[in-house]
Amino acid sequence: MSSAFEVRGGNRLKGEIIPQGAKNEALQIISAVMLTAEKVTVTNIPDIVDVNLLIELLGDAGVKINRINRDTCEFQADNVDLKYLESPEFKNKSGRLRGSVMMAGPLLARFGRAFIPKPGGDKIGRRRLDTHIIGFEKLGARFAYDADDNYFRLETGGGLKGTYMLLDEPSVTGTANIVMAAVLAEGTTTIYNAACEPYLQQLCKMLNAMGARISGVGSNLLTIEGVNQLGGCEHSMLPDMIEIGSFIGLAAMTQSEITIKNAGIENLGIIPEKFRSLGIQMEIRGNDIYIPSQDSYEIQTFLDGSILTISDHPWPGFTPDLLSIVLVVATQAKGSVMIHQKMFESRLFFVDKLIDMGAQIVLCDPHRAVVIGLGRQHRLRGITMSSPDIRAGVSLLIAALSAEGKSTIQNIDQIDRGYQYIDERLRKLGADIKRV
Repeated sequence: MSSAFEVRGGNRLKGEIIPQGAKNEALQIISAVMLTAEKVTVTNIPDIVDVNLLIELLGDAGVKINRINRDTCEFQADNVDLKYLESPEFKNKSGRLRGSVMMAGPLLARFGRAFIPKPGGDKIGRRRLDTHIIGFEKLGARFAYDADDNYFRLETGGGLKGTYMLLDEPSVTGTANIVMAAVLAEGTTTIYNAACEPYLQQLCKMLNAMGARISGVGSNLLTIEGVNQLGGCEHSMLPDMIEIGSFIGLAAMTQSEITIKNAGIENLGIIPEKFRSLGIQMEIRGNDIYIPSQDSYEIQTFLDGSILTISDHPWPGFTPDLLSIVLVVATQAKGSVMIHQKMFESRLFFVDKLIDMGAQIVLCDPHRAVVIGLGRQHRLRGITMSSPDIRAGVSLLIAALSAEGKSTIQNIDQIDRGYQYIDERLRKLGADIKRV
């Protein structure tokens, strides 16, 4: 596979684009198919590296997979090979993918044991597994860590028992993993300070369709009455809100007229408002977002006139995955904004590439950056750069599409992990981008 994008910036884009299925939802939903021996059909699956790797991992573990087309897949986990899950092949493969940790909850619930490799994936700071492991322990699992091979082994002994737990942080993957374990546990489990992201709501709706009894969906207090077994179901994934935010930012930066089709407006939460606070105009048309071509956009201030701060926060706050996009978009706005990335300690390290392109950014510390918008007086200039993580990669791609001259973005495997055929889809809008 090509390892770099060559981008010539400055083109105004025009047209319609359909967002892919949500990556963060896919990793949870596809892991949940292991909770039942019956057939589960999932549609709107994003065709991206991380998701395909997880599907491959399930196939290796004995799950029957019938990929009807690029975005629809049938799964049946009626003959899971538990021995494979202890093999070196599984360790190697699952260690490359953070999402593989999501298999632990279903395996623990249904088979009484699970194996978690130390997670791989992005270079955006530590992602603790504590929430997952402590949650499983409270449900009655025992765990051992093998320092030689970086592997967590979990066992239930006499099955999982429902309990009350207060999570130390509203971790999306932690909550999802504990929910998947608890649906087959004996008795009632109550999870307080649970994550309540749309992805998690989707998982709960799917589990309920399979016969689980989960109440409080969409709040931070989930109550789960354990059942003996789950059945099959059909499930369709939401559009990816991070991709939608990326396209809004792209339209503004490149002065383009873009319509984002089937955007799942009711599940976007505060995202449209945050982009509006940067001065970006948009129109909600049914389930589509229309962004007109804008010559300029001005960052709003707070009511008392102080500088706008945009920070991340667990849902329904603003997702940390879009802060990199907001930061890039702000470089060409009029006005200034403080970007405060609370949840990950190294997500802002890509700003040095933007400074090389001519952006005015003060990196205060690993968590905060002040962007002084140049209001298009000085266009960014194309450079050669490398993508450190998925979201920074797309942010740099947006910067390159608005810059003067040629940019080369290396390490695009990181972008391919989260965005399907991004170059093809952008070319249809008129972007000058190719793989080299």
